[in-house]
Amino acid sequence: MAKIKTGIVGCGRISAVYKNVFKELADMAAPAFAVDRDLSRAGEFASEFGASYSDKLEDMLDAKPDIVHICTPHFLHKEQVIACLEHGINVLCEKPIAINLADAQAMIDTAKNTGSKLGIIFQNRYIKGIVELKKAILEGRLGRLVNAVSTLNWHRPPSYYECDWKGSWEKEGGGVLIDQAIHSIDLVRYLAGSPVKSIDGRIGTKVLTKLEVEDWAQATVEFQNGVVYSLSANNYNDVNAPISIDITGENGSAHFDGETAVITTKDGTQIIAPEKAGMYGESYWDHTHFLQIKDCYRAHLNGEPYPVPPEEAKKTLAVVLGVYESSRQNKKIFLQED
Repeated sequence: MAKIKTGIVGCGRISAVYKNVFKELADMAAPAFAVDRDLSRAGEFASEFGASYSDKLEDMLDAKPDIVHICTPHFLHKEQVIACLEHGINVLCEKPIAINLADAQAMIDTAKNTGSKLGIIFQNRYIKGIVELKKAILEGRLGRLVNAVSTLNWHRPPSYYECDWKGSWEKEGGGVLIDQAIHSIDLVRYLAGSPVKSIDGRIGTKVLTKLEVEDWAQATVEFQNGVVYSLSANNYNDVNAPISIDITGENGSAHFDGETAVITTKDGTQIIAPEKAGMYGESYWDHTHFLQIKDCYRAHLNGEPYPVPPEEAKKTLAVVLGVYESSRQNKKIFLQED
């Protein structure tokens, strides 16, 4: 079987993850092209695989890989994803899908109209503890879900924002919510398994006061199935504390901390530890990038839709933007999911 021909657009910090993943998946895929506005970065990445490289997306489009990985700043996702899809190239894009819902929908529509496939990276869905927790919920072992809580206390120094797009409403689309806590929001939404009904949220800039975007956020999110979700996030903590998520049902509960899940039901307590330590760049990217990308390649070879579908990513983005809008209006807002 011929290997999948892949490309990558954006050879910055997160490309370290992809470099390692590509090496581990060498039996399934062969990197053929790298693009970055900094030609030297594209060249350095490409040199690991004997791939072509350029500082122009158009050169990659002409080469027409089977799958392109979009790893660029948030505001570039729509333009680059649509360009690939319209050239008959399938795409796996880093989160968030976009910085507004109109752009996200344009990407979804283009995928449908062209027949090209689009998936969005939400790698934490592949954490073993989350996989087992979702299974327990679907099997009804926790009973009807009642509450969810997520907490993110991370550290992002001012130097993290010293680039031409981070910390900008126009280019990043927000701060701690859209960049870091979006993973917690996606997991809770995935586990709750229900459309969101309402959001009452507040954001602020508490410590990183030179930013125009938020470094702190809190919200109460109500789902149509009755789950009430309390969200708390900041990126001015001294360290990157483990992300925590708690799910409570009528017949059991679950606590997720870092990458370990503890599920307690009437049948006892189940502890699910992570399968493998991360060696993929930053520790919070971890082995799960590998798992989602491998699953994407499997889906590609089998002619199946890519995980996670863009419609799912748009729903998670809608919650993030809903917190921003609720804070702006200083009141609870109600969502109408498609």
